Amino acid sequence: MTGPADRPSADRLREVAEAAGRAFSLLPARPADLTPPPAGQSAARRLHADPDTVERDLVRLVLTLVELVRQLMERQALHRVDQGDLTEDQEERLGLTLMLLHDRMAELCDHWGLTLEDLNLDLGPLGPLLPPQ
Repeated sequence: MTGPADRPSADRLREVAEAAGRAFSLLPARPADLTPPPAGQSAARRLHADPDTVERDLVRLVLTLVELVRQLMERQALHRVDQGDLTEDQEERLGLTLMLLHDRMAELCDHWGLTLEDLNLDLGPLGPLLPPQ
């Protein structure tokens, strides 16, 4: 059971409500709120629940998440190398591991008829999910 001491203060609730309002203001509420893409650019690519392509679309989504994590790991590794936190042997192993992971991602994309560029989802007003390679 919670008592008055366990409840957040009115100031804290107001702060959370304002933060949520700012966050939700970044998201369009309805498709009509979206502005069309500039001339020469295609609309955002979306996953479709077509029974014939649902498996490929699911693989695309999973590979997109794996690629995002791979890129984050790569950035963290480069940061650690720049900081001098790793021995030369650790740097070598890390570089080899990241290259092997990149190659495996390329193989999986090839197997499913995708490119690494296909994994970069367009987040509309937020831009692409993955930075350019």
